[in-house]
Amino acid sequence: MLLRLACLMVTNTFAVLRLLPVTDRDKDAEILVLRHQIAVLERRLGGRRVRLTAADRALLAALLHRLPLVALRRMRLLVRPDTVLRWHRDLLAGRHAARSKPKRPGRPPTVRSSRLLVLRLVRENPSWGYWRVLGELLVLGVKVAASTVWEILKDAGVDPAPERSTQHLGRVPALPVRGAAGV
Repeated sequence: MLLRLACLMVTNTFAVLRLLPVTDRDKDAEILVLRHQIAVLERRLGGRRVRLTAADRALLAALLHRLPLVALRRMRLLVRPDTVLRWHRDLLAGRHAARSKPKRPGRPPTVRSSRLLVLRLVRENPSWGYWRVLGELLVLGVKVAASTVWEILKDAGVDPAPERSTQHLGRVPALPVRGAAGV
């Protein structure tokens, strides 16, 4: 699509350069001929919609977006002026979406202090399961998902609450052993 758009832009640039030495009378005649050709094409379509490529839409939106809506409505276009304005909005929205796309895909890593707090709560309260730990974290204002609490406990080797014994909790590491990037 970018290659096609570049080709259209180069072609139109040469068309503008070709029009520089032409008189206004010749330009007006050419405009009338082009309008007539559009009318003939619309008649041949018989009410069917015109299918424009993405490059055609991008070029039309770029060329016509500076014109006021009144001027667009006076022009004889293959599409409605509101459609051209929507194409321009879509181009800008796509550009914004590309810029605001996250640099790294996936979930961000859990904060180290949250991991430490989860393990401390489990160590100090051996009868608590991960749901109770999650409830206490929410009371403290730490927002994590239940699955995150469960993953932290699983990575640390902590068994579920009913199977846990107090002597086993003495061996809970302060931080799960993961690669340097995962912590």
